[in-house]
Amino acid sequence: MQLSTPSPGRVSSLTEHATVPSPQPRFFIGLVAGCTALTAAAIDILLPAFPKIRKEFGLPAGSGRVSLLITAFFLGLALGQLFYGPLSDRFGRRRPLLVGLAIYIAGGVATTLATGFNSMIFWRFIWGLGAAAPRSLSIAMVRDTSDGESMARIMSLVMATFIVVPVMAPSVGSLLISVGPWRLVFWVAIVGAVLVAAWVRVIPETLPPERRRAIGPSALLDAFRVVARSRPTVGFGLAVTFLFATMSSWVGGSEIMIEDALGQGKHFALIFGMIAMTFGFASLASARIVRQIGLNRLVHLGAFGVVITGAVALTVALTTDGRPPTWLFVGMMMIVLPSVAALVPSLNTAAMVPVPQVAGMAAAVLGTLSTAGGAILGAIVDNSLKSSITPFAVGALTFGILASASILLVAQPARRGFVATVPSRA
Repeated sequence: MQLSTPSPGRVSSLTEHATVPSPQPRFFIGLVAGCTALTAAAIDILLPAFPKIRKEFGLPAGSGRVSLLITAFFLGLALGQLFYGPLSDRFGRRRPLLVGLAIYIAGGVATTLATGFNSMIFWRFIWGLGAAAPRSLSIAMVRDTSDGESMARIMSLVMATFIVVPVMAPSVGSLLISVGPWRLVFWVAIVGAVLVAAWVRVIPETLPPERRRAIGPSALLDAFRVVARSRPTVGFGLAVTFLFATMSSWVGGSEIMIEDALGQGKHFALIFGMIAMTFGFASLASARIVRQIGLNRLVHLGAFGVVITGAVALTVALTTDGRPPTWLFVGMMMIVLPSVAALVPSLNTAAMVPVPQVAGMAAAVLGTLSTAGGAILGAIVDNSLKSSITPFAVGALTFGILASASILLVAQPARRGFVATVPSRA
């Protein structure tokens, strides 16, 4: 099976792929980290404003409806990736990325100016559509320039590089709210997108013309078939979906759990930042471990780890009637969430390895599946939260089991072992 290129001449086989040199590696990693950080900035900086949003729009205290601002963003993030991926396979990564950043900025400004809660939800969806470009195309750019365990290491380093965003964003949001209107929190993410757009304009294109593909219906269908017929890609993609559900339920429900279940609303930014800090350490550790034990073993150990930590969370919730002491809650989250954060980059890598020839479509399908599915599953958990962490703990264990089953039974059935990885390049 072959996909046609946009220009006449030799048609690239779906089994062909060669990475291109990374443009100024540190500069490039910084750009990819900045693209990924835009998503976190648009989400985490908003969380401290939830009580003021409820008050302004007449929502009951502790209402989980305010988390729809997070869910709408995630759904836009998911849907947009279906467009940017194929477009980037045809036109290269830079132009679609710049278009997405423009939509990101426009959606952010419209959200800031919205006067009704429903209209704000709509514009958050548009904002998410724009965020889909840096979210998905940054992964495709990494796939263009690296593969195998080298790609896993870069992805882990990227996640660790922007650790400052989820750690500092709630504190920045709290500071802005203390000195001005809560809508100020949106402008930080908007300004960040402007800076990243300026950065993108000076970086070289990572997808050379000879590897670009047409975006006609038949070409898109062929590319989708390559992704869908790759059992490892589907299995690892499902695992990422379930793990993203855990992360999504934490982001959307953290304010409710910390304020209502723990009674620590005044210290929300500090507690959220302490827990988020462990994500970066977990990603750094993952980057080192993957070089020592390989991608295959790391994925298996991670699958075991998310089940164990989910069981720990449920044990803590049940033995404390869903309202554990703050120190115990923080300690529990510092093992549950990092176990997920450490595994997701390796799963994304393992899912992309078998389909390098359609990296844009693969990133789009995987991103859409994991983000939309995870956001919906996470929203179900958040709607069950009241003054107890038990629903979150039940969700963490359930999603961990489902993710492990997807890895071991779908992506890596025992009789077949692991699909061979591409040799890594420095």
